[in-house]
Amino acid sequence: MPSLIAKMFDWIFTHGDCDGICSGALALSVSPGAKVFFTHPYGLAEDLQQVNSNKRVLVCDIALSEANLDRILKKFEEIAKNGSLTYIDHHPLPEEVKPEDIPGTVIHREDHSASELTYTFLEKKLDILMSRVAIYGAVADYLDNTPEIEELLRLWDKRTVYFETGILVQGIEGKKREYDFKREIVYQLSRNIPPSFNQKLLDHALEITRYEEKLLELVRKKVRVYGEIAYVLEVSPFLGKSAIYSMAVTGKLIGMAGERRRNMIDISVRTRSKILDLNKILRKVAVKLKGSGGGHKRAAGARIPEDKFEEFLDMLNEEITTTLDLQGS
Repeated sequence: MPSLIAKMFDWIFTHGDCDGICSGALALSVSPGAKVFFTHPYGLAEDLQQVNSNKRVLVCDIALSEANLDRILKKFEEIAKNGSLTYIDHHPLPEEVKPEDIPGTVIHREDHSASELTYTFLEKKLDILMSRVAIYGAVADYLDNTPEIEELLRLWDKRTVYFETGILVQGIEGKKREYDFKREIVYQLSRNIPPSFNQKLLDHALEITRYEEKLLELVRKKVRVYGEIAYVLEVSPFLGKSAIYSMAVTGKLIGMAGERRRNMIDISVRTRSKILDLNKILRKVAVKLKGSGGGHKRAAGARIPEDKFEEFLDMLNEEITTTLDLQGS
């Protein structure tokens, strides 16, 4: 990957998960005073409207939503023309979009975390010790096995780095809309202060870790199996963890967890299969049921009408078994 000269930013739009927080922190470390704004794929088009087109804008760790794609690309073009626009991401692009179709400076690789991509892009302006912030984000997104991250890990005692990553991941669990708290963490990390130095973050991380033991037993009691899918509904708001534990307690290839919201079911899906591509499968299945879906190959999500859930299970399992049969697994 080519090393590029880092630019300064007036606005940093990033995701509210660990990878997004670390990406934002890396950008903020070379852009003191920049505004940090947390957004998501379906809100990006609207959130960008608050930005004057002559500003320098970074968007990182935000997938491009097909639903708002035209609006997003139009705003990207406006900002890129009158100011500057940098887009750094690792989510699969919409099928009709290629990186060169996106206005501005684009760094896109699905096999790297957004944190790693941001670090590489800004490397010439970053203190080498900021490398551990990139590692935090990569570990959190299960993308710490790239050659670049493995090389950066050699600069550190990896046991300490993984410990700090655990505090960060656990500490923001359940804090989805506590943006001021997350912004505080971005500022802290941008000054290269480890997560464990934040007492509130540390306390919540311990609380969540202890809760997980209870969650594991709850999932064991409530889990159901449909073909290759192990799933739970209305067990916990921590859908990703519940999906993982559904796999763990059943040994199935797919773990899934969902919760009802206004006649819809929000779903998190995980797989331990190296063959399956959950992003493609969920995009295909969800749209047929007037829902939405997507994400990464091994970790993705969907939103499905509640009355279509049984049909969703059936279609999802059919796609999984068909794919496995074609691959001879």
